[in-house]
Amino acid sequence: MKQRALISVFNKDGILELASFLAGSGWELLSTGGTAKYLEEHQLPVTDVAAVTGFPECLDGRVKTLHPAIHAGLLARRNEKSHLDTLEKLKISPIDLVCVNLYPFFEKVQAGLSLEETVEFIDIGGPTMLRSAAKNYRDVLVLTDPADYGDLIAGLKAGTLSAEFRKRLAGKVFDLTSAYDGAIARYLLDEKYPEYLPLSLRKAQTLRYGENGHQGAALYLNTDRPGALGAMEQLHGKELSYNNIRDLDLAWKAVCAFGLGADHTKPQGEEDLERLLPELSAAARGKSPVCCVAIKHNTPCGIALGNTLGEAYEKTYACDPVSIFGGIVASNVPVDAATAEKLGELFLEIVAAPDFEEDALEILKKKKNLRIIRAPAAPREQVEYAAIDGGLLVQDVNRRLLEKWEVVTKTAPLPEDREDMIFGMRAVAYVKSNAIVVVKNQAAVGIGGGETNRIWAAELALKRSARLIAAAAEAGKDDGVPARVLASDAFFPFPDVAEAAAAAGIKTIIQPGGSQNDKLSIETCDKLGLAMVFTGIRHFKH
Repeated sequence: MKQRALISVFNKDGILELASFLAGSGWELLSTGGTAKYLEEHQLPVTDVAAVTGFPECLDGRVKTLHPAIHAGLLARRNEKSHLDTLEKLKISPIDLVCVNLYPFFEKVQAGLSLEETVEFIDIGGPTMLRSAAKNYRDVLVLTDPADYGDLIAGLKAGTLSAEFRKRLAGKVFDLTSAYDGAIARYLLDEKYPEYLPLSLRKAQTLRYGENGHQGAALYLNTDRPGALGAMEQLHGKELSYNNIRDLDLAWKAVCAFGLGADHTKPQGEEDLERLLPELSAAARGKSPVCCVAIKHNTPCGIALGNTLGEAYEKTYACDPVSIFGGIVASNVPVDAATAEKLGELFLEIVAAPDFEEDALEILKKKKNLRIIRAPAAPREQVEYAAIDGGLLVQDVNRRLLEKWEVVTKTAPLPEDREDMIFGMRAVAYVKSNAIVVVKNQAAVGIGGGETNRIWAAELALKRSARLIAAAAEAGKDDGVPARVLASDAFFPFPDVAEAAAAAGIKTIIQPGGSQNDKLSIETCDKLGLAMVFTGIRHFKH
């Protein structure tokens, strides 16, 4: 009996070569719609599926292959006599190969179409044929990926199509259809926490190694939602590593917490500020601040605002000129030539920004291995994931800033310190917990993070800020005003942080509050003449 191949593809890459080989090897070609027309235009003999089913395509193409003559031909087990007898009785011929790729739902779901338009790109017949063929993979070859056409042709020529090869092709079917169904489920459900978690991810690249050289790794990106990383474009430099991508992700989230003009996004928690302190909101000022952040080992080593990117970068660099070496620098505004010159003075792994002036790009490209990343979009995900052994933890992305603005001490913050307080709370949310940030002039001058108790984080931040200010004074670059603001990502369990802050010259503390010992910290601040504000929102980052 002549072998039969059913070919129905949206992506026609490589299909002519495959179909020509099959036809030349004596296979009968079955096809539908546009694929049949394409093959006929290239003088290949094609039998329309309607001639097999005895039923015309209908419902605007929604029903073409959903018929027993197709699926019995796919699902019949060739080593089961009763199956073959049934096919003979029903005058159904077996189908030995299926080559199908699906309607481009992944692309169309991102295209901003209406619900009605998007639904029409949900493929029904294609996945059904693929699943039938894959279930019966011992007897039916099934192709979803043009990259497999060459191996199939070579195997048919040599007569060496192994059971393992057939099984792998079948596995790729369910790999594809699970992602396809996952994207559809996410689109139609639009729920953050559904009963089953439908993820739809596609491998973007195999990475050279993981967190360490002996660990394998790969990067997967959403098929249905681009995300900030998926929208990024590498303009220059070496391939990104696993650690590069982790750090780039954090750098971009941190810098975009202060707004991204290119994507018209507000700073983190701007709605909270508009409600509580409208005179301090970026909306009231009519602009997003210029922000620069430096990341090392997945935590900020410098973060600052400025009137220009050059100013913001200088303040970021000054926070920790040692740790920034070999780190990542991100900006929420395009990089200009003057800033590029400064960036070029040290070794960096990555520079990321929404864009680069032409002259700036040429300057940075002089660094052969520097990865230059154009990042036009702000982070968009509403939930984030953390892998655990046997599952995933899922939580809302931290987009809040404050729940309240409660002055809990007898002394109130100076009006001129309030912007530093807001800056500190935005910055500390991206530092590993326990986290403390000391702030001066819209810049972190001391960062303490990743400590197992809060006083150690505070001592580190205060010590670093004192050293930075002393160095600036020695260089004649300090304005003589001490750092007055300390921000904490979580409450103080003991009064020791307030005591250390006062001893270092801090005048104002901003923290979430909520400890059973809040009263002790408040009393300590009152005794030492400090102002303290509770925000009601914790910013742990593990």
